[in-house]
Amino acid sequence: MELFAEKRILTVSQLTSLIRGVLEENFEHVWVEGELSNCAVPASGHFYCTLRDSGAQLRCIMFKGAVRALRFRPRDGMRIIVRGRLTVYDQRGEYQLIAEYIEPQGIGALQMAFMQLKEKLAGEGLFEEEHKKSLPKLPQRIGIVTSPTGAAIHDILHVLNRRFTNVEILIRPVRVQGEGAAAEIAEAIEDFNRYGRVDVMIVGRGGGSLEDLWSFNEEVVARAIYRSTIPVISAVGHEVDFTIADFVADLRAPTPSAAAELVVRSKAELTAELESLEHRLGRVVSHSLRSLRGELKYLSGALKDPTLLVGHAAQRLDDLHGRLQRAARTDITRRREGISAMRTHLRLTNPALHVERGRELILTLTARSEKGIRRILEQSHEAAAVNGAKLHALSPLLTLARGYAVARRLPEGSLIIDSDRLTPGDRLDLRLHRGGATCVVEEVTGTEPPAERLP
Repeated sequence: MELFAEKRILTVSQLTSLIRGVLEENFEHVWVEGELSNCAVPASGHFYCTLRDSGAQLRCIMFKGAVRALRFRPRDGMRIIVRGRLTVYDQRGEYQLIAEYIEPQGIGALQMAFMQLKEKLAGEGLFEEEHKKSLPKLPQRIGIVTSPTGAAIHDILHVLNRRFTNVEILIRPVRVQGEGAAAEIAEAIEDFNRYGRVDVMIVGRGGGSLEDLWSFNEEVVARAIYRSTIPVISAVGHEVDFTIADFVADLRAPTPSAAAELVVRSKAELTAELESLEHRLGRVVSHSLRSLRGELKYLSGALKDPTLLVGHAAQRLDDLHGRLQRAARTDITRRREGISAMRTHLRLTNPALHVERGRELILTLTARSEKGIRRILEQSHEAAAVNGAKLHALSPLLTLARGYAVARRLPEGSLIIDSDRLTPGDRLDLRLHRGGATCVVEEVTGTEPPAERLP
């Protein structure tokens, strides 16, 4: 007993707590790489997975707050690098890694998020050409969604003023990078659509790093562009920069300045084109006038004396008038004959005649029916009387009236037709012609047939 008293005996919970303290104190910040498996996000919003390599595996959990900050979606089979701290999950006695930061191995988190969102939206058809809207030939009012202080707005305004000073420009200032910028851009696009009096929209900003341009890679901006009923030109960054907004927009411009050149044509170009069209129209009109003059000259030569044409037309008119009168008289006569025949037919097919004939037929059939019914009733009465007499003759009551009785054993009520079925002491129920009686058998006589006992 003294030997055991010197030992410190721990409970499972105490030992697990000590191990957890050692792990958390010595592995507070670790970086681990491996392959993801068993990824799951339950209703709590926490992210659970297993990180493994060829020799071991490690359970990981990332709490909901850190999951919201992820730029990409971790999937099974993906190789990642995780920063976190080791601890022990007491209920299962397992050590696990609480992940605070995750990035794909060999590729940045932003690039992975870009690829995943691009794949998702492409699968939904947001990049299809059939959804692209055509730009107006000569917009009267242009909406611009960008930062009011960036270089992009100055480039766009400079190009628009140089190319066509008559166009009206509406600027919806937004932040183009940082937290909440994507929501502002999407809201600006929706504001222009609610306003409605904008012919085309430019959405963009100047160049920058992938992080600087990331607001235009957010899903909320992509879906706002897709839902827009106003044509959208995406003008983000430099020519080599591509964003999700570029793929969804109706037209991608390599730079904000290029977007301004694409959205409206130069006034000088339009003037030159109008002059060219005017020149071509003049030539076409001149050619048409020459052709019409020749045709008029030809028709003038072929034109005959109008008095002859009028005379022939008058004669033709008289002829047609006479034919019309004859046809009208013939048609009137035919219609009168038809009306007369219809009147005769109506007299012959007068419904009153048919009604009267039907009434006479009904009276005849009624009389015949009554006569037949009376005959059937008489025959039925006669047959009933005959059948009643037969039944009366065969009635067992007549037999009872001649002094016979019907005997039944009590209590079961079985019919007794032979004395060998009786024993002294049996109780019998006798049915007489009138009434009945209950008897007790005192003696049973012989069972010879009645015919043999006759003298």
